[in-house]
Amino acid sequence: MLKGKQVYLRVVESDDIPILLRWENNPENWKVSGTEVPYTEDEMKSFVANHLPIQITGQLRFMITSILEDIPIGTIDLFDANFKNGFAGVGVLIAEKEFRNRGMASEALNLVIGFCSARLELVHLHCSIHADNESSIALFENCGFEKIGTRKDWYLHNGERIDEYLYQLCLKK
Repeated sequence: MLKGKQVYLRVVESDDIPILLRWENNPENWKVSGTEVPYTEDEMKSFVANHLPIQITGQLRFMITSILEDIPIGTIDLFDANFKNGFAGVGVLIAEKEFRNRGMASEALNLVIGFCSARLELVHLHCSIHADNESSIALFENCGFEKIGTRKDWYLHNGERIDEYLYQLCLKK
């Protein structure tokens, strides 16, 4: 478990399946998650039951949990981890809207940055953000990520083309 002042991060447990299904199957979250079809309960059970180390799967999901309320409020994911080259992608979702804009995503991201640097000994983290997602842009920039590129008209959402911004954080300078 990784603990901050407002949130702690823990691995996914079987009790989290109902809330993960609600978050993953909420079409409001699909734009940022890349989900195109709903997950089944069996698929989510398999995901949770087959939890293997990030060094094997290349991915790790933490539940972001509010310390005060002691309830899960979102997830933070490491994905496409490559230990030979020392990098991983990172994504954050504060799924419970009443917990947004309270600094909890920043705290969770900073906890993961420290974990990736000290425990996983990664060299770089990266993320991609829709150009119209101002809150995610601010989150990652405030946590030290630098914009390194743009993919023009990369996403299609509601008939509109949206650029994708690429961000990177160098952990070992």
